[in-house]
Amino acid sequence: MQRKMTGGRLAFIIVNLLFLVIIASTMIVPFWNAIAESFSSNLGSMQPGILMWPRDFSLSGYKTIWTVLDLWQPFENSVIVTVIGTVLHVFLSALAGYALAQPSLPGRRVLTIFILITMMIPFEAIMIPFYVAIQEFGLLNTLLALILSGAVSGFSILLMRNFFQSIPMDILEAAKIDGAGHFRSFWRIFIPLSKAGLATVTLFEFVGRWNNLLTTLLLINNSSKDTLQVALYGLVDQGSSTSSGNLVTTNVKMAGIIIAVLPLIFVYPFVQKYFVKGIFLGTSKE
Repeated sequence: MQRKMTGGRLAFIIVNLLFLVIIASTMIVPFWNAIAESFSSNLGSMQPGILMWPRDFSLSGYKTIWTVLDLWQPFENSVIVTVIGTVLHVFLSALAGYALAQPSLPGRRVLTIFILITMMIPFEAIMIPFYVAIQEFGLLNTLLALILSGAVSGFSILLMRNFFQSIPMDILEAAKIDGAGHFRSFWRIFIPLSKAGLATVTLFEFVGRWNNLLTTLLLINNSSKDTLQVALYGLVDQGSSTSSGNLVTTNVKMAGIIIAVLPLIFVYPFVQKYFVKGIFLGTSKE
């Protein structure tokens, strides 16, 4: 009996490992192929097949996309929109979450239900009124429109509310006795005690804004205001040559993809230690 259980457990572990290897391969192999092709020569990258190593090592792809195609401008726009937009989103979501966490807030349950309803409405359903509102404010073709878009979200507000609710309210009462107001308590007590929640919201928002394509296509008509994802979309999906008539080879396209991915890879290690804790704690309370 013991042998059968041991054998079954071993088989289960082997099947799980094989499954994980297959799933990981579907993500790792394409990404590794993109890296190899980005460091290949123009001619080498155009040859068929999956590359595990660069074919005729060259930096021509990166030089072309950064200088000839002026990728630095969309990259700069993406950095501005993502960094400022993420900071604004985290701050406003934390403020709203703090307010919802207060037991004395009138209509707290109604406000929570209203926020939940907003999470059920897809962006595609409100694109037209959203576009009209941005137009009425005179923000079309501006980076400010992209920054203000998604300044808060129901998910982030409720996640921060759950974090703040996990903090004993006795701390807030003690702060009030010492003469601290709500904003000072929020900034000096609740924010430092909610690093995991802040890191979780920051990571989700940073990735979402950096990869955002639809909002930029909707609000931006000026190529000088394009973000990195729009530039890559035009390059990979539509463009086959530069404005000067030079052929856009595969290594150029892959170099653009790698440049777009690098900021996400650099950001994740700084918030990773808080991320898992943030997901579980932020969704565990009702």
